Formats: sequence, structure tokens, C-alpha cells
Amino acid sequence: MPRVSRKQAELNREIIVEAATRLFRERGLHGISVVDVMAAAGLTHGGFYGHFESRDALAQEASSRAFEEAAGRWKERIAAHDNKNAARQALIDPYLSADSRDNPGESCPVVAFAGDMCHEAAESGLRETFMQGLNNLLDTFGSLTDSDDSERNRQQALVQYSLMVGALTLARATRGDALSDEILKAARTFLMTQKSFSPVPL
Repeated sequence: MPRVSRKQAELNREIIVEAATRLFRERGLHGISVVDVMAAAGLTHGGFYGHFESRDALAQEASSRAFEEAAGRWKERIAAHDNKNAARQALIDPYLSADSRDNPGESCPVVAFAGDMCHEAAESGLRETFMQGLNNLLDTFGSLTDSDDSERNRQQALVQYSLMVGALTLARATRGDALSDEILKAARTFLMTQKSFSPVPL
């Protein structure tokens, strides 16, 4: 059997990562096997370990890729607008849309992976990747305000992005019922009226 060229090997590895990134977002980081990934990539199971040491190594790279893709989409949407409020709306609207709800393989990695992170050890590589990706998205969202108060921006981002994640999660859980669309619409409407944020004193 002829050896695969280096160029083809690199292409195959990229195909595997792309397939895994989509599947992990659809089913969670522990919801698929190596066989599932390789079948989705159109490659034989036996070739997997020529590219990755383990399934966990692939999961970490795929989750990192998912966060990179999400951050890239956000940057593109922000760059397309001249003012922060319009840019903020350009993030919220597609996030809380029926398309985002119905296509988890191309959507938010925070929603896809948060449940799995509840069972990950604090020092695991997957959790570290998740934390870095989440904080990056929070920083981006928090930058879309007119306030110079960094702590206030952070609090606003925490509250509002948590609402976005929760609304999308509930919308997926109730998909097929009218409540699903109602949740998405209510969250979008609320967020677009919250141009400033005053945290309630504890």
C-alpha cells in the first residue's frame, strides 16, 4: 500500500479536525467516538492514530478550533459596523436565531461544551481550552459598550452573555414547541433594550 504524501497527510488531518469540531458541537465532547469522527471525515478508522495520540487530544484541538471559529465570526460581524450598538446587535441577532438553534454543529461552543465542563477536572486541558475561549468571548462582548469602566463592562458582559447562552440552551431543549421561538425572541428583545447596565448591590 503506497504511503500517503505529506501534503495529503496534512489535508487528512485538517479534514478530521473539521469533522470533529462539527460533531463535538452537535453531540458534546464525550458524545462521539473515534469511529464516528473518521466516518464523518470519510477516512478509515485505522488512520486516526497516525494523526493524534488519543481521542482526548483530538477533542482538545477540535474545541480550540470551535472557539477560534466563534471568535473569528464575532470579529467579522463587529468590523462590519461603525458603532458599538450596531455591532452588539450583529452578535445578538444571529446568536439568538432559529438557525443557530437548529444547527449546533456550526454554532456556539460555550453552549455545546458547558455541560461537559461540569464533569471535567479543574486541571484538564479541555477545561483550560474552554476557559480561555469563554473569557475571550466575554472580553469581546464587554468591549461593545460606551463606558470606560472596565469592571462595569465585565459585569454587563457576564450577565448578558449568560442570558444568551441560557436562552439558546433552552431554545434547543424546547425545539419543536412554540416556547422555543418565544424564548429566543424574548431574549433578543430584552438584550437590545439593555444598552447600559447597573448591577444590583449585594
